[in-house]
Amino acid sequence: MTLTIPGFDHVRLPGADGVELAAAIGGSGSPVVLLHGFPQTHLMWRHVAGRLATEHTVVCPDLRGYGASDKPAATGPDVYAKRAMAADIVALAAALGHERFALVGHDRGALVAFRAGLDHPEAITHLGVLDVVPTLDMWNVLHGVPAAVGYHLFLMAQPPGLPETMIANSADAFFGSFLDAWANDATAMPDEVRAAYLRASAAAVPSIVADYRASAGIDVAHDQADLDAGSRLAMPVTVVQQDWGARLGYDAAGVWRPWAPDLDHRLTRAGHFMAEEAPGEIVEVIRDLLAR
Repeated sequence: MTLTIPGFDHVRLPGADGVELAAAIGGSGSPVVLLHGFPQTHLMWRHVAGRLATEHTVVCPDLRGYGASDKPAATGPDVYAKRAMAADIVALAAALGHERFALVGHDRGALVAFRAGLDHPEAITHLGVLDVVPTLDMWNVLHGVPAAVGYHLFLMAQPPGLPETMIANSADAFFGSFLDAWANDATAMPDEVRAAYLRASAAAVPSIVADYRASAGIDVAHDQADLDAGSRLAMPVTVVQQDWGARLGYDAAGVWRPWAPDLDHRLTRAGHFMAEEAPGEIVEVIRDLLAR
């Protein structure tokens, strides 16, 4: 049985380059698009989406390469570049008649949202980011023994072949290790939801690895080009993070400030899966963002 967000319609919509995305849609009012993280699907928004849908049209897609969305072969580094994945989201919103919309992303989805904000400022009215720093900065802050927490970033950055084989041969153990280690409250992810994430991830190993590999190559190049050109996020931006700065020895708000002149940076006591562990807090964060 496929788990769904209660009360939402589930559809397929066109993204970019012929890719189709699966999405859950509910509510009415000004549009808010919510992007999931790793190793999850749009289901991670199940507690947040319904509350926002009382005031907004809420769209929760599966990213390219994840969940029930298309998983094109990674024939080149651009296929899973965050630029391509961001173009998917703008195209999906346009297909629903939304030329402008608020965008909130978690983890991998937050990197897609960040790229959408830089590439499509005319479309993104507000930008919310949950528990990441921009790709370029991520590699800069990961150093020394504390960087072991991000071992998967280095594994999936390797050339095609070995990472895919290793992960596919132990998919449940690999993906399950993150679901377990990154949660402060295991009860927030019931067994049936955890199992749904594991099934979806095991079926998407090549595309998930390609997504991460892009973040060690083409995504860094795109970020660097924007930094050099002076490109910045023009819309109001809210970032919510665990206190990674204290753990890894950097100023998290200081990393974000050069990218986002209109920045609200917040720390949370929730674990990485904060939309599931602390949905009330995240709904409040999003409502505050949309009020700016």
